[in-house]
Order: sequence, then C-alpha cells, then structure tokens
Amino acid sequence: MTDAAVITRIHDDGWAELMLNRPDRKNAINGPLGEALAAGAEELSNNDAVKAIVFRGAGGAFCSGLDLKEFNADPAPDWHADFQNTWRCAHRALFQCGKPIIGALERYAINGGAALALACDLLVVGKTAFVQVGEIQIGMAAPYNLAWLSLRHSESTMAQVALLGERLSGETLAQMGLAQYCVADDEVLGRAELLAQQIGGYPEGGIGRIKAGLRARLDGDADAWFDRFTGVDPVGAQVRPSSMSDRA
Repeated sequence: MTDAAVITRIHDDGWAELMLNRPDRKNAINGPLGEALAAGAEELSNNDAVKAIVFRGAGGAFCSGLDLKEFNADPAPDWHADFQNTWRCAHRALFQCGKPIIGALERYAINGGAALALACDLLVVGKTAFVQVGEIQIGMAAPYNLAWLSLRHSESTMAQVALLGERLSGETLAQMGLAQYCVADDEVLGRAELLAQQIGGYPEGGIGRIKAGLRARLDGDADAWFDRFTGVDPVGAQVRPSSMSDRA
C-alpha cells in the first residue's frame, strides 16, 4: 500500500476508485489529504477511460472528519494556514467532476467526512454505518455539508441533519433519500463497484451530458455556490477538540 494520502485506481471495465488512504487515522482530513483529493478527482474526471468513480476510504471506514491532533498541533503544520483554500479546491474538484461519483460509506462519515459523502452523486451505505453532521455540538457551522445538502435536498432535511447533530444510521439515510442503497456492511464496496461497472458499460456521451445537466440549473460556478455557505463560518477557523468528531 502506498503512503499517498489518496489513491486512484483505474479498472479495465470503465470505472475507477478514488480512495482516502490514511487508515491509521481512520482517513481523517489534513492538508495533504485535501490536496491529494483535489488532484485525484481532477485526474479521474479528465481520464477518457473512466466513466464512473467509486469514492471510498481505506481500512474499512469512510472518513472520521478533521484530524484534530494535527489541526491543534503546536507548532502548526506548514499546510495549516492555507487549509481553507486547500479544502475549497477539494470540494471544487468533486463539484466539477464530469464522471458520476458513487460513495461507498463504510462505518462512518463524520463532520468534514460527512460533506465528502454528501458530495457523491449516488451513495451506498452499510446498515450499521452512520453519517453525523455534528458541528453544531461544538459551536461551529457546517458550510460544506450545508452546501451539498442544499444542492440536492429540502430545507427540512437539511435542518434534521444539521440542527440536531445526531448520528443517522444507514437505514435512516436511505429513508431520507440521503443514500440510494442501504446494504449489509460487508456488501457496501461490492454494491458500489457493481453500480460503477453498470455505468461504465454505458456510452460516454450520455454520461457526460447528464453530469453537466445536474449542475445546469445553478447560477454560477462551484465557487459561487460554495461562497453562499462558507461566508457563514469559513473552513480554516480554529478547530476545537471534541471526542465526538476526533475518531482517529
């Protein structure tokens, strides 16, 4: 296994993997992971051999949120000062990706990790897995979570997810329409890969046009969309420790 923070793998049957690769930290987010995620998403989006992408985490978990150990380190890591821009680049790359992104959510996706799960066009979740947008519990906004939720869901759904900060189980996510498939925990990756293979067998022209059409109803580009939400509480503000979000 490479030491790269994000790994891309291209398969012969028209699909690829985009994998967060910090399993020892439960794929917690830091600056290098954000940079690698942006580069990996752009790489796969621009590859004509790729028609669909499975987005997953290494080691059997999706993403535990910000790596609070690194964010609160003294002295601060070199990447800390520019993290707001780094994280915007990662979300911009997911927003602009021209290929369908299928999330394979194992175990959990918390706070910043939840935003990555919600960024997926289709989401497969395990029955005992959960999403938690818990920033409200630590006195913070959840700008990217709100941005992705607002892109696809109603205000009432957004309120249920973001104002309570509770864990939402796989079955609840499916009932709310936040996930399209809820399967046994050991079937998550397999189901996501089957979906990617299915899309990978379709003609290229329709896939690209439909992906473009998903964004056609919006005014402005990715930055214009995210700016509506990040002005409330920009990512990069001081991060406070929390046993709820520091899963790594």
